[in-house]
Amino acid sequence: MQSENISDNGIVDLGNLYRIGRTIRKAMAGDGITVGMIGGSITQGSRSSSPKTCYAYLVYMWWVNRFPNCKIQYINAGIGGTTSQFGTARAEEDLLAFQPDFIITEFSVNDQNTPFFRETYEGLIRQCLTCTSEPGILILNNVCYNDGTNTQEMHNEVGAYYKLPMVSIKDSIYQLVKSGAVDKAAITPDDLHPNDAGHKLVAEKVTNLLDIIYEKVEKEEIEKEYIFPEKTLTDNRFEDSLRLNNNNIKPSAKGFQADKTPKAGITDIFRDGFFARKVGDTISFEVEAGNIAVQYKKTIQRKAPVAAAVIDGDSENPVILDANFEEDWGDCLYLQNLLVGGSKGRHRIDITITEADEESNLDFYLVSMIISDRG
Repeated sequence: MQSENISDNGIVDLGNLYRIGRTIRKAMAGDGITVGMIGGSITQGSRSSSPKTCYAYLVYMWWVNRFPNCKIQYINAGIGGTTSQFGTARAEEDLLAFQPDFIITEFSVNDQNTPFFRETYEGLIRQCLTCTSEPGILILNNVCYNDGTNTQEMHNEVGAYYKLPMVSIKDSIYQLVKSGAVDKAAITPDDLHPNDAGHKLVAEKVTNLLDIIYEKVEKEEIEKEYIFPEKTLTDNRFEDSLRLNNNNIKPSAKGFQADKTPKAGITDIFRDGFFARKVGDTISFEVEAGNIAVQYKKTIQRKAPVAAAVIDGDSENPVILDANFEEDWGDCLYLQNLLVGGSKGRHRIDITITEADEESNLDFYLVSMIISDRG
């Protein structure tokens, strides 16, 4: 059995193991289970040489190898460059609809270490915990290898409150990098995304914990129940997040068109939205929510249109939506808050293109609206 010392394997807390233990017993019995992951680019497998060398798939293979007589389904709901705020809006469609028995959540290098993301993360965790399949959940804290930054302070407050097992790469692999025991260049090409060797190390920290849980199940040392907290840790205004695109809303529009190109999987991110390219083109939504955000495409191409979002007719305080991306790693699915903590009444959002370069032949692409706190 692996040591439970945090310096050995990054275990922040074992938490309540009833749900994961139940999944292990189910797999022992040969019943089919579903293993799912939701997170950002590291979960998606960025910088791994193939989908089968990323940490998520390697953890899935722990289940396959440990339980050869069990049919195991694998769901990878990782999307690069996204936060838990978006995760709350897509968890049902991308992950929970498959009724997972075991989930890893991984947004620690995408979220910021602020109370806002503690609240969005709680919304995601509560969605997972209240899924009808009652999955066991494990929190994974990845890290920026150049300076050790991540969001585990906020995320692990949520994890501790809901008594979930947590694994920290900051408290394990990163400490080996700092001490010189592990060469940073050997595990990450950009100080953020692991390569194959780095993904293998991350997976080992997770599977070390799963080995511990497995042995506890064999010894009947697992809790007899999991009690879901009656109260929330935060104001919990994001648990009911809903993503609106051309599949479920028909806004009024002048110049904007719905994109009906078939979507090729969850990582085909610039689909199901609305696009336009001329100054004055406008699209308008009416929603009931206290929180409103817009997702749109920021592109490394030049020169893309700029739009302005006006809420409830307040034209003196527009939110500028600049589709020109200042970084160079690729086009970005950008999420911009328009209203946070507003009244839960009906709101109108008008988005109008204010700048456009006709020679660039580029569209302003509105991917979706995300609303929450709808009750």
